[in-house]
Amino acid sequence: MIDNYSNIVDTLAKAQNLTDSELALLIETEQQDNYLSKIADKVRREIYSNDVYLRGLIEITNYCKNDCFYCGIRKSNRLTQRYRLSEEEILACCREGYELGFRTFVLQGGEDQYFTDDRICSIVSKIRASFPDCAITLSIGEKSYESYKRFYESGANRYLLRHETAEDKHYKLLHPDSQSLQNRKESLFNLKKIGYQVGSGFMVGSPYQTTKNLISDLRFLQELKPDMIGIGPFISHYNTPFAKFPNGDLQLTLRMISIVRLMFPYALIPSTTALGSIDKCGRELGLQSGANVVMPNLSPYEVRKKYDLYDNKISTGVESAQSKVLLEEKIKNIGYTAIVSRGDVKKRDDI
Repeated sequence: MIDNYSNIVDTLAKAQNLTDSELALLIETEQQDNYLSKIADKVRREIYSNDVYLRGLIEITNYCKNDCFYCGIRKSNRLTQRYRLSEEEILACCREGYELGFRTFVLQGGEDQYFTDDRICSIVSKIRASFPDCAITLSIGEKSYESYKRFYESGANRYLLRHETAEDKHYKLLHPDSQSLQNRKESLFNLKKIGYQVGSGFMVGSPYQTTKNLISDLRFLQELKPDMIGIGPFISHYNTPFAKFPNGDLQLTLRMISIVRLMFPYALIPSTTALGSIDKCGRELGLQSGANVVMPNLSPYEVRKKYDLYDNKISTGVESAQSKVLLEEKIKNIGYTAIVSRGDVKKRDDI
């Protein structure tokens, strides 16, 4: 069993191609996590050395028109204290981040209809004019092709849009009928067509999830060929329909990060806030499992707790961009080097 497992890992590291049954074995085998993470870390070092790219995260709004059953900022959560950052507040966050050394800004928010295309284009174009050497990443949900194109032409380089689950039946268990997996996937392919560096990804341990669902996620990513892949554990929120469901498993999440690194060796893979929220060493373990991106928070202190996607979300300490020196030290202590450059994805010659 162990020899077969090692052979499968080695095959994946060399060819990035396995059968569904072989993937299932990797996903469900707990005893060999150290071997899997060791090989994944070896692969990421061969491509990205020991670099860990830091991104400045700005959570611009917690208003959202959607009602995803797992999300703390869903429109039906009447207990959330809503906020929106003004254009000037967003630019001030960028100025502070630039002074701290950040060269990538990630503007993330719910699908807030206040932020029209005109407003987003104005914000992006002003960031681009003020910080021409920086990458601008948007993570503001599903939009039309025309909207995505306008954002791109205004100066946005990257777009993050996690598909969350790639199997339609499972998607419908996590979302109301007003949302569709088809539209989510179409949005991702539109982003690629326009020219963005595109990020997708999924939750691990979400309600009703099976090994088959996780394999479907990996197969969809093979079809999409994203530049960035975000994976984090499901963490429940007290005021959602999924409040009583157990959180995703840390070890399974780390295992999926390692598998994704081997399947997509050139991808940029964040060690997510959710990992750091579910375990005090989660972020470091994510990096040791194959991740190579960390996104500390540049949002104003007074709104960080309000962007409550799930319970006990960390927003201070090394999660805070202002604690960059401490974060760099923690990254150094586990054998990596924090890098604040743009950190663009490295491409294979044949992609």
